[in-house]
Amino acid sequence: MPGQNAGCAACREAAETLEFTMAFQPVVDVEAGRIEAHEALVRGPEGQGAATVLAQLTPDNLYAFDQACRLKAIELAARLGMETRLNINFLPNAVYQPRACIQVTLGAARRHGFPLDRLTFEFTENERVQDPAHTSAIIEEYRRHGFQVALDDFGTGYSGLARLEALRPDILKLDRRLIQDCDENPVRQAIIRSLVTLGREIGVKLVAEGVERRGEMETLRGLGLRFMQGFHFARPVFEGLARWPLPG
Repeated sequence: MPGQNAGCAACREAAETLEFTMAFQPVVDVEAGRIEAHEALVRGPEGQGAATVLAQLTPDNLYAFDQACRLKAIELAARLGMETRLNINFLPNAVYQPRACIQVTLGAARRHGFPLDRLTFEFTENERVQDPAHTSAIIEEYRRHGFQVALDDFGTGYSGLARLEALRPDILKLDRRLIQDCDENPVRQAIIRSLVTLGREIGVKLVAEGVERRGEMETLRGLGLRFMQGFHFARPVFEGLARWPLPG
């Protein structure tokens, strides 16, 4: 297992060799009419899609890449003057020891003056977690520092409600395949309505991902969803922030 200093050196090396940066997409509070958060999304140095960068990942550079993404996201968010929450994707299987691995993140936030209580870490339901107890330990350590944790792509992954019960994240992000054309699909509406009720009862905030049309947005609002993300509001902005009012 790499030590903290080795990890920092690995982060710098990953940032240099993989040559990546970030785009930011807003999460919108449609009830309050404001931007609630920005999600940091990996991009190539010329704005290439995430797949261009992710294709370069190997088991040997996974940890370094995960750490370097945090550094880059916090650095850019601070430079851009972001005043909302910052959502950063992370790979639970890349975190070897939660207390040690978080030190790089804490140092970056301290250097750039980014408040810890405005950081949210997202992990995807589509990633097969090798050790659920280890993931729970990561979440516990993150909450100790004031971070929130979001379960991304919910509704299409490996374990669904069982994982929700075991990990108990602060935020559930509903997968776009559940959101897509929901205004024309009564079954999806019934599922979303049930998830809204569930979230309210267990104290978990729901975010609808992949909202691309006004009809979808209006249906989701009618079902009780307040927080949304997708092209209907704004596409990811390369090394920049979307401004209010958003188009559409």
